[in-house]
Amino acid sequence: TKMARAPDNTPRWATLVVLATLGTVVTVATNPGVVARITQKGLDYACQQGVATLQKELEKITIPTFSENFKIKYLGKGHYNFYSMAVRGFKLPSCQIRPSPDRGLDFSIKDASVKISGKWKARKNFIKVSGNFDLSVEGISVAASLKLGYTPTSGHSTISCRSCSSYVNSVRAHISGSSLKWLIQLFRKKIESALRRAMESKICEVLRNTVSSKLQPYFQTLPVTVKMDRMVGIDYSLVAPPKATTDNLDGLLKGEFFSLAHPSPPPFAPPALALPADHDRMVYLCISEYFFNTAGLVYQGAGVLNLTLNSHVIPKESKFSLTTNFFGTLIPQVATMFPNKEMQFLIWASFPPHLTVRPTGLDLIFVLETQAFAVLPNSSLAPLFLIEMNTSISVSVGVRSDRLIGELRLDRLLLELKHSNVGPFSVELLQAVMNFAVPTVVLPVINEKLQKGFPLPLPAYIRLFNLVLQPHQDFLLFGADVHYS
Repeated sequence: TKMARAPDNTPRWATLVVLATLGTVVTVATNPGVVARITQKGLDYACQQGVATLQKELEKITIPTFSENFKIKYLGKGHYNFYSMAVRGFKLPSCQIRPSPDRGLDFSIKDASVKISGKWKARKNFIKVSGNFDLSVEGISVAASLKLGYTPTSGHSTISCRSCSSYVNSVRAHISGSSLKWLIQLFRKKIESALRRAMESKICEVLRNTVSSKLQPYFQTLPVTVKMDRMVGIDYSLVAPPKATTDNLDGLLKGEFFSLAHPSPPPFAPPALALPADHDRMVYLCISEYFFNTAGLVYQGAGVLNLTLNSHVIPKESKFSLTTNFFGTLIPQVATMFPNKEMQFLIWASFPPHLTVRPTGLDLIFVLETQAFAVLPNSSLAPLFLIEMNTSISVSVGVRSDRLIGELRLDRLLLELKHSNVGPFSVELLQAVMNFAVPTVVLPVINEKLQKGFPLPLPAYIRLFNLVLQPHQDFLLFGADVHYS
């Protein structure tokens, strides 16, 4: 058997996806195939969006009626109450979310204030007085600890409020109405103290409810499994609870393709990922080469990487045709044994394609076997020869909306004759044909599928912009800022 090699092309790659911060190695019981990282910049943006939601919920606070009996020397006993209290405006000027190792997230609010208005009335025997009041609550601070976890059976992330405390610095009431409002003024401090306690309790109650009713359901919009087509899906489930460091929050995702009909673990494991300390973007995705190689494994096993070439797929302007007469100029015995016949090539991946990610770019090794046939008058196929094509391919990757897309370009093609039904011949004679057929016929079919893209594990209503893409050893790093809409 003879072998031939095409000239090398300059390897190339383009722009795409993934993420970083802290020069630490991410290790868990099972290494993740994908790491989703939120930097402090991203947490600051999340804090702004979260506080906007929290503010709306706080403005819905209902403060219960406050009433009490009183006894004043010389005047005797009486009764007063404050009711119909409504929040007129809640201001939250300053908030922070900080990752807390081994705890989750620490959330705090400082210097918040609220305006409340309502009505009051008092009764002493047959004397009844009433009026309005305005309450100014200032110097509100809140500190809460958010616990992050996951459900091992489903891989969904979870979040809950582990603890919450709030403090109100001052409450000032302005009472108007009856000329006897001095009666209420006697109890101002007591009233203000009671309303302070009510507000402190309500604030934490609203925060806990907001986490459980708003934030936790939003976490559920993070995709766990994605169906690519009728045969293949992607598993983005968590393999461990979200990991908080002093600077970032990492989600450790399985990040692998699987067969919908016959799911089974790949025969290889993800590498440990040494993430760089990038922090200029809000979020990063670290996509291991393992992610891409499980795609090749599953699609090769499903028979998707098979292709039939006949005269119908050859461009009309092509300089060669799939006929025995044309190939007879290269391999005379083909035309001698099967004169004036159409030819057909069956191409399939004999091994799963293997992607390697290095700082210099992405390279794909693709081994294809090609069986050539002559098409007989009764449409049956007569085998001619079987060749193996070892290809070296450069990969360009990019992002379109919320999907990872790719494009393949042939760098090198190595042919080997595996079997011949027409007698021995030099495989070098087929080099020019295959140099044309692979990049112009075979790769465009694969590239068409790659342009449809792989969905990224993003929660609902997130739009990416300001993208950066860097290849690293064993993984692709994609960074982006986000906009929630």
